Formats: sequence, C-alpha cells, structure tokens
Amino acid sequence: MNTGFMVIFRRDLLVAIRHRGDLANPVIFFFIVIVLVPLGLTPESSKLSEIAPGILWVMALLASLLSLDSLFQNDYDDGTLEQIIILPQPLYFMVLAKIIVHWLVTGLPLSLLAPILGMMLSLPDAGYPALVLSLLMGTAILSLLGAVGAALTLPLGKEGLLLPLIVMPLYMPVLIFGANSVQLAINGFSVIGPLAIIGSLLALSLIVAPYVTAGALRLSIQG
Repeated sequence: MNTGFMVIFRRDLLVAIRHRGDLANPVIFFFIVIVLVPLGLTPESSKLSEIAPGILWVMALLASLLSLDSLFQNDYDDGTLEQIIILPQPLYFMVLAKIIVHWLVTGLPLSLLAPILGMMLSLPDAGYPALVLSLLMGTAILSLLGAVGAALTLPLGKEGLLLPLIVMPLYMPVLIFGANSVQLAINGFSVIGPLAIIGSLLALSLIVAPYVTAGALRLSIQG
C-alpha cells in the first residue's frame, strides 16, 4: 500500500471525525428535505411512491455537492496542499485517499440513511435493494467527479459559484441511471443494465478522475 495514501487517508479521516458538525451537514440536509417533501407536495402514499426514486437521488446528489468545496480548500488555505504536491509520492494516490474519505463521510452515510427516508416517501419494498446499491456506487462517482470540479475552482474559494456549474453536467448520467434502476426494480424489471452502467462509470471514474484532479491541483497551485 502506498505510504502517502495511508498518511493522507488517516489524517483526513481524523480531521473529519473531529469536525463532526461539518460531517453532519449533508446528512441533515438530506433528512430535512425528504421530511419536507410530503408537506410541500402531497401526503398521499400512492403519489409519493411515484416520485420517491427521483427525489431520493436528487437530494443525495445535492447533499453530496454541499461538502465538495471543502475537499481541498482547507489544505489550500493553510499551505498543506503545496506540501502534499511536492512530496516524493504519486499525487494520484494521495488525491484518491482524500476522495475516499469524502465518500466515507458523505456518500456512505447518505446511502445507509436512504432506506429509512424511503419509508417516509412510501417507497415500495422492491426498490430498496436497488436504491442502496445504486447510491453506494453512485455517490462514489459523485465524489470522484466532484473532486475534479473542486480542484479546478480551488483558487476561487468558497464563494465561487462555478463548482456546481462544472460538476452538475457530469452528475446527470449518474442521476438518470441511479433513479432509473430504482424505478425498474419497483416495476418488476431487471436492474442489471443500469447498475452495470453505474459500475462501469465508477470503474472509469476511479481510473481517470484522480489523475485529472491531480493535474488540476497543480495548475491551481501554480496559478
């Protein structure tokens, strides 16, 4: 195992645990919005069950987006990022470590919480396995692709509005196939197709996104 990967992984995980408030923000946002949907639209179970797959996936996407601006920003502000870049370790692995930690503290909790919130939206029982599987893979893709946008917009700071504009088009295929897999499961059809596509996107993102992110970080530091 790459030494730089393990060092960054342990460090970022400890930092995330110490800042529990920031850690809970995406989960709280996800929970609040899902609770408000029946109040704002309709409390009828039949209608809620129709929109549940799309609502759950959109809210998971937005909740994941909330924490992207801090993925590299704190290290950039205090100069740690410059030290990481000049280390004699492949930047790919160190970037990958930060992305994995981001998924562990955002995507994984959202995926595990989704079935509980699905009950609030009257999601049919057949949709839960596809919901969890698609979110586990899909939120990992969101973290990988989001890291690219976070690296590109790093010099703008937290006030920059460019990050959502960059990553949202990249997120659309994940959202479409993720919500579609849940809907297919509810309707009694096979979900192998959309889940296989999400898995392929995950494999491709896992290979390409950390390299692109590493290059964008170098450009942001030099700029």
